[in-house]
Amino acid sequence: MTTRTIQFLRRGQPVTLHDVPPDRTLLEVLREDLHCTGTKEGCGEGDCGACTVVLGERMQQAGKDPVLQLRAINSCIRLAHSVDGLALWTVEDLARDPLIAHAAGHPLHPAQEAMVQCHGSQCGFCTPGFVMSLFGLYENHTLQGAPVDRTQAQEALSGNLCRCTGYRPILDAAQQMGDLPPAPLNQSAVLQKLEQLQRERKSVDSESAYQSPTDLQELLRLRADQPHAQVVAGCTDVGLWVTKQHKRFPAVLDLTRVTALRQITRQDGQLQIGAAATLTEAFAALEQHYPELHRFAARFAGLPVRNSGTLGGNVANGSPIGDSMPLLIALNAQIVLASVRGERRLPLENLYTGYRQNVMAVDELLVRIDVPLHATQATAQAGDLHLLRAYKVSKRQDDDISAVCLVLRVAVQGGIVTEATIGAGGVAATPVRATQAEAALRGQPWNAATAQAAAVALQAQFSPISDMRASGAYRSQLLASLVTRFWNESQGHRATTLEQIAVEVLP
Repeated sequence: MTTRTIQFLRRGQPVTLHDVPPDRTLLEVLREDLHCTGTKEGCGEGDCGACTVVLGERMQQAGKDPVLQLRAINSCIRLAHSVDGLALWTVEDLARDPLIAHAAGHPLHPAQEAMVQCHGSQCGFCTPGFVMSLFGLYENHTLQGAPVDRTQAQEALSGNLCRCTGYRPILDAAQQMGDLPPAPLNQSAVLQKLEQLQRERKSVDSESAYQSPTDLQELLRLRADQPHAQVVAGCTDVGLWVTKQHKRFPAVLDLTRVTALRQITRQDGQLQIGAAATLTEAFAALEQHYPELHRFAARFAGLPVRNSGTLGGNVANGSPIGDSMPLLIALNAQIVLASVRGERRLPLENLYTGYRQNVMAVDELLVRIDVPLHATQATAQAGDLHLLRAYKVSKRQDDDISAVCLVLRVAVQGGIVTEATIGAGGVAATPVRATQAEAALRGQPWNAATAQAAAVALQAQFSPISDMRASGAYRSQLLASLVTRFWNESQGHRATTLEQIAVEVLP
């Protein structure tokens, strides 16, 4: 098979790369081919953020002018071919990009200058990644006239780890950027140059080892013709197979360019989320209806991972510790599978047949997730309850994989439980619906005894394994404890958690 040419925008000029293997990572290309050694390799799995770069994509909006979407992502697990047609910034570019208007006497970008002034760097290894996350925050928030508070700064930097500074001076830098002379990016000029790249971008080459079609039917045809090609979206999991398991993929099918799969629409009382919508985009849409999900979404992973990873990819991957599936199961989500033969729908929990195994045929792809928009507490009648809680227990508060994820949705009318759906992760070989606990709740009075019965049923249904994240006994105890917490919160009690502790701010 042939190797497709990669062309992307950097410092206002197109960069062209030839003969890049389909499974080569963006970090490898940056450091080894382009000699951009400011971007560091720390973990090789999207956990530390030392490799963070910013991508710019021209997004067309229905009935509106295109906008430039800037996202900080991890280059260590991102395939190089995925940046074809996009704009790219590394830490070397912020002081040298002619499209960034620096104030006289300030050669550094505010993200860099604030780090210097706030003493946000010691050994410096992680600093380039922090600076690039700050650059994304600066463009998306600071320049929009929205002051960055401590919580926003912490969430924006959730995917960046530092072993030296203790984070306080870096968070200070995030807030101080807006006080420095501005250095805005000329987004209009970037959009024009990206449009030109898009016009020059060749159509799908059926002989190419890396396929990235823009049309859904073309994607399905390619899937039927190449059933053994590795399907990728954000590569937040497949990238690990490359960097950690040293897998090689002679053919790759990238679905993130398909316009229909990037769309999120609201109709008929549900959200229809295209499989290629990023986790950031998908959770933002869900939060509009379920604002109580914000902290759960922020803890799903670090922001660079959420900016790359897709909801469809997380669901199709089927990891038993994937956090989106318990939530979607509790919301009664359905998935749409498609092939050249047509479409079929099924409840999300029915997708899985075993550990990372599913019912999809070799020519099928997951193309959409339909999420019902249930009543919320804001719309409840007096005396009724509509409760939704998503609990994630992990060793680290942020940027970590769950030991247990439990999501409960309960409706109570006249003191009786009328609806109960529960999704669980980390307790079985697949994400699973807690049917026994649901049955213990439905039709029962909403009281402590009923909650206790649900906790017992939850423990009875699952026999979690012990692994590096938690013992089976601990996981089982967590299931019961989280149901008790859910009951207490329904009665107005507020648990003490790390989320309630304000990040330290010194004078």
